Amino acid sequence: MANRVQPIEVWAGDIQNKPGMLARVLESLATAGAQLEFMVARRVTDRTSRVFLAPIKGKKQVQAAGDVGLVPARGMYAICVEASNRSGLAAKLTRAVAANGINLRGASAAAIGKKARIYLALGTKDDMEKAVKAAKKALKASAKA
Repeated sequence: MANRVQPIEVWAGDIQNKPGMLARVLESLATAGAQLEFMVARRVTDRTSRVFLAPIKGKKQVQAAGDVGLVPARGMYAICVEASNRSGLAAKLTRAVAANGINLRGASAAAIGKKARIYLALGTKDDMEKAVKAAKKALKASAKA
């Protein structure tokens, strides 16, 4: 599997914390043709939950996202790293980012079979650009090892 490191735009929104609200958001996006690769939903208060997801592409999906209260996440820049799943991969990537003086805003990862996908959230566009370079360099170095 070829490694891939790329910036992604994360969308976010607050929804009512009650049964069916997340399903409503996801159904609206699915109807608009969205094929989500990333989603995190968390309770914020007894009444509110926050959802983060990506990607949202094209007019139809952007309209559907807006209709359910989603907007591009302000102050959040993110990268997606796809690579072969192996022991220590997330450690290597987060260490490479930290070595460049970058503090992560958040991280999420999943592995399915031999494929891993790691999302790193950053606070600035500059940090995102540096993180892309650091992740690519770390993946290249670990492939040689």
